[in-house]
Amino acid sequence: MSTRDIILTGDRPTGPLHIGHYVGSLANRVVLQNTCTQFVMIADVQALTDNYEHPEKVHDNVFEVACDYLAVGIDPTKTTIFIQSMIPALAELTMYYMNLVTVARVQRNPTVKTEIKQKAFGEGIPVGFMVYPISQAADITAFKANLVPVGEDQLPMIEQTNEIVRTFNRLYQTDTLVEAKALVPKCARLSGIDGQAKMSKSLGNAIYLKDSVDELAKKIQKMYTDPGHLKVQDPGKIEGNTVFEYLDVFGVDVQKVTELKEQYQRGGLGDMVVKKYLLEQLEILIAPMRARRQEYAKDRAQVMKMLHEGTTLANQVAQQTLYDVKKAMHLLY
Repeated sequence: MSTRDIILTGDRPTGPLHIGHYVGSLANRVVLQNTCTQFVMIADVQALTDNYEHPEKVHDNVFEVACDYLAVGIDPTKTTIFIQSMIPALAELTMYYMNLVTVARVQRNPTVKTEIKQKAFGEGIPVGFMVYPISQAADITAFKANLVPVGEDQLPMIEQTNEIVRTFNRLYQTDTLVEAKALVPKCARLSGIDGQAKMSKSLGNAIYLKDSVDELAKKIQKMYTDPGHLKVQDPGKIEGNTVFEYLDVFGVDVQKVTELKEQYQRGGLGDMVVKKYLLEQLEILIAPMRARRQEYAKDRAQVMKMLHEGTTLANQVAQQTLYDVKKAMHLLY
């Protein structure tokens, strides 16, 4: 393995990726691949924890997510992109780690508690969903990743991973597993176009990297602004105004955005003008990605070949970690 920092990151293939993913992790991955040893996982097994009745959806979206990765500039010659379900060592590591975590500890995980509430499982929580933090720990430790880019809502997952690492190393008197540090991006969370929640595929409030310019325009027209800004001449609020939240992230000309804010707060600037400017800014970002994505999507065989090659390499790395883990546990016969 390289002596450089090792990064493990990834996404669940439950749909195409959106601009929230881009600002939260994808843009960082493009930069980090030049200085770090980076593994990017398409987490199809974890996607099945709440999509087990629709495996075809997960299957089809593996290709979609791979196209998104390539479109934003993740380079398979610099980054190892792989499919989670094709790495048997991850499932075996998960089984071993389950013995190191109590049921009560998993139930206390705030990220899990929040997602269970969001998905309204009630009493019907799949065991696979409940223990997916342990599966994530297997994903991270299999590649001995010391850096993991995550949003703030995922920090409890890194904490639980490191608890498993420390417990394992202490119990088996080894330094086999490596603790990970969370890398939280400057903009780790982007509101949905409704302004009510985090951007999410399941909530239907996302702008996708593959959206056409017409789709993009329609979504921006629906964006939540200041409900009290009824007339152009009325002073408007920028706090909680989703359009200005997006302009703070995607506006190329900072001075221009500042001037728009000041004018909006004074009065005399309509929502339609601001939304039109946001559309221009987002199209600058998305248009080249959309074009690249369309080209990659034309050659499914080549994209899948790339995934299989990355998975082969990832499998070799994970198998070595599994060997080290089993050796520490006296499970080599």
